[in-house]
Amino acid sequence: MFERPRSGERAVLVRIGLGEALRPEDLDEFQQLARSAGALPVATVTGRRERPEPRYFVGSGKAEEIGAVAGAEAADLILVDHPLSPSQERNLERLTGRRVLDRSGLILDIFAQRARSFEGKLQVELAQLRHLSTRLVRGWTHLERQKGGIGLRGPGETQLETDRRLLAKRVKSLTAKLARLRQQRDTGRSARATIPVPGVALVGYTNAGKSTLFRALTGADAYIADKLFATLDPTVRRLLLPGGAGIVVADTVGFIRELPHELVAAFQSTLQEARSAQLLLHVIDAADPRRDEYATQVDAVLAEIGAGQLPQLLVYNKIDRAGTPPHIERTADGAITQVWISAAQGLGLEPLKAAITERLGLAAVRGWLQLPASAGALRARLFAQGAVREERCDADGALRLLVELPPAQMEALEREAPGRVARLAAAPCASPQRYLESDGSHVPARRGRAVLHLTR
Repeated sequence: MFERPRSGERAVLVRIGLGEALRPEDLDEFQQLARSAGALPVATVTGRRERPEPRYFVGSGKAEEIGAVAGAEAADLILVDHPLSPSQERNLERLTGRRVLDRSGLILDIFAQRARSFEGKLQVELAQLRHLSTRLVRGWTHLERQKGGIGLRGPGETQLETDRRLLAKRVKSLTAKLARLRQQRDTGRSARATIPVPGVALVGYTNAGKSTLFRALTGADAYIADKLFATLDPTVRRLLLPGGAGIVVADTVGFIRELPHELVAAFQSTLQEARSAQLLLHVIDAADPRRDEYATQVDAVLAEIGAGQLPQLLVYNKIDRAGTPPHIERTADGAITQVWISAAQGLGLEPLKAAITERLGLAAVRGWLQLPASAGALRARLFAQGAVREERCDADGALRLLVELPPAQMEALEREAPGRVARLAAAPCASPQRYLESDGSHVPARRGRAVLHLTR
């Protein structure tokens, strides 16, 4: 047995191709993970096997090679880009004399560094404890109270049993706290559901530019860095779409291949932001040669959390690196499926907002609104909202306004002034040129009440 080192950043990276040749892209991603955790990669050990070896995962010869490289480079820990069983992790530590961390443990460590909110910290701790529950292997035995020898025999509790008991108690406490927080979040979400404000969630592979897009759209002070999992805690902001419709946009945690199941289980309440959205903006790095594979990984995680059936709008980001101009792609029947943008350069953001408006069915409705001269407050409010497209004044002082509002706000206007607003017809918004050609002569003048006519 040995005492595990509690500090040190010099790391040896291990990546094995199982059943296939090692792909450089996987190794590059693992190096990014290591650097995101604060490690300093000093050497890389690669290889190929048909299947994992039961004792060391990498085989005895490769395990000895890893130990030799770690000694030559004065490494403090060994990072393995594969999920290891507790016995494999323990055997590698015994052979190399250094701390060993598998892919799941590395991602959990990154999450522990990124968590900022109280709920996020609890979720990370719960995930870490569940991961640790199968790895309570001691590097020491001096704390045991169950030993042999004269005067030491009899009932007692081993340190391993004490650790397990304390861990189970802490897991139970964290689960109860998260259940209360989840109930509070659900209560707030139910209250928001009574207000007709659609929700949109940004999802995608980690480091695809979700937080950059979130900041570009909403102006929120979101943390942005060229790191994997730079954003962990979800952030929700309001966004005003063309035509005046308001929506709620949520920036969620990035996904990655082989995401630890402990994280998926612990972050159910956080991932609920994606499940409760009316539309998912699936952000994809347009310059990444493996973008299709990463998109498939994201779809797999969405299906795992119960959001696989939600409508998606594919947003191809970083077109400035891919050399592609901003544009929108539609299906044969005219439905928008893809929007190509650059969030960092601000390219294609207005078409993206228009695409969100169209996909959510929030296209503004235009109509002529006739107001009496005494309705100055309502007129000022409509101008403040930017809803007025044209204004005319009759000989008797009555005003006629060509307004453009989302359907929900048009209905709210009718409820606010019952009997004064008469919506005679409902029709989709026509082309701008049609309204410019209209003289409004079809609007009847009625003194003392507001009359709304929607153009056909």
